[in-house]
Amino acid sequence: MAIDIEKIKEHVQGILIALGDDPNREGIKETPDRVARMYAEIFEGMNYTNDEIATMFDKTFDEDIPSTSKDMIQVKDIQVFSYCEHHLALMYDMKVSVSYIPNGRLIGLSKIARIVDMASRRLQLQEKLGADIADIMTKVTGSEDIAVEIEAYHSCMTARGIQKTNAKTFSTTYRGVFEFNDDLYKKMR
Repeated sequence: MAIDIEKIKEHVQGILIALGDDPNREGIKETPDRVARMYAEIFEGMNYTNDEIATMFDKTFDEDIPSTSKDMIQVKDIQVFSYCEHHLALMYDMKVSVSYIPNGRLIGLSKIARIVDMASRRLQLQEKLGADIADIMTKVTGSEDIAVEIEAYHSCMTARGIQKTNAKTFSTTYRGVFEFNDDLYKKMR
């Protein structure tokens, strides 16, 4: 699916009119174009399926990892942002931690951050983001043992509605051994 820049411009102009503003006013006459270009950037991940993202970052290292090894690799506090599909509201100060137990293949650490970044560039729910990251990590690493932890503020809670500015949302996606292993869970903390 390609993002339709022209349609976004048209609709943003309509929103400005619906808000009672003049879309030809000096301060906002270029706003539809700016918003359309911003949306193309921040929603880039919507152009790709999980399979396509996995293919993009499918560079692994077949190192001498003993097949019996259960050593965990973790990248913590990857900072990203995303947008709630219910309100188009920003999810911010988002930190994502990804852990996996290699299954004979290692992924470059920067690839983990790139997967998280691309997956976050979609309209979604925080819980779905965790599931998508776990899905992509499984496709790239071949490991079923994946953990994704996310914490974020949601502007649909902090800036509107209930307006609780300190309310932070935590979500977890545990697959494979992480689902039932308290010792691994404690190591992640």
